[in-house]
Amino acid sequence: MVFSLLCWGSLTCGQKATGSSFVSNNSSAGANSANAPFIVIGFVGGFVRHDDTVHSPVQVAERIRKDYPPSVYIKVFENRRREQAHQVILKLLDTNRDGTLSDEEKRNARIVLYGMSWGGSETVALARELQAETIPVLLTIQVDSVEKIQENDEVIPANVAEAVNFYESDGFVHGRSEIRAEDPSRTKILGNFHFSYTSMPANCEKYPWWDRWFVKPHTEIECDPTVWNKVEALIRAKLPPTGGSEVSQR
Repeated sequence: MVFSLLCWGSLTCGQKATGSSFVSNNSSAGANSANAPFIVIGFVGGFVRHDDTVHSPVQVAERIRKDYPPSVYIKVFENRRREQAHQVILKLLDTNRDGTLSDEEKRNARIVLYGMSWGGSETVALARELQAETIPVLLTIQVDSVEKIQENDEVIPANVAEAVNFYESDGFVHGRSEIRAEDPSRTKILGNFHFSYTSMPANCEKYPWWDRWFVKPHTEIECDPTVWNKVEALIRAKLPPTGGSEVSQR
């Protein structure tokens, strides 16, 4: 079922949620560091290209990018390119360009990670890599997260301040139904939000026919604008006020 936008921020309208209220009151952290960039990294699912604008993770990045100056870095990666995304983050955090990250540069990190399907699994895996380097993450967002081999997309590492999960459970391929915090005193789970499309299918006519046929519900949550409007709003809540100028991808 595609839920009404009037339900934004509520735990009603047929959505199942565990944890805290959906809308976060903690907008951007670390705003005292003028030099540290805001970093938003997205991962597409399956074998989707990072620049395929048919897919919602790419569309979200494009919309946000148009509204923000270069101090906000937003880029989408194929889910197999996690290490490339990791290196980009380390380079961006090295604000004095000395080749190492100081404790201050790590503390000033303002990072949001999001991903669809396998990209959701890579979102958590990347957050865990950053935890090993004592780099904090403001927010992780998983949409119908499908766990990769030798990864764990259920437990959110303690360096993540907030995390949220959207999923459907009807298809042969379906997402993780619940995420939980490794350390609940450090990570707030905003919710596990369930969507169903059995009574009101989403319109995914622009998606490849094989996606619409073989993994229909999994595709429907990816093309459901209600889900992705929520994803976009959560990301924007962590960013500074919009500058109103259009910038190109670096």
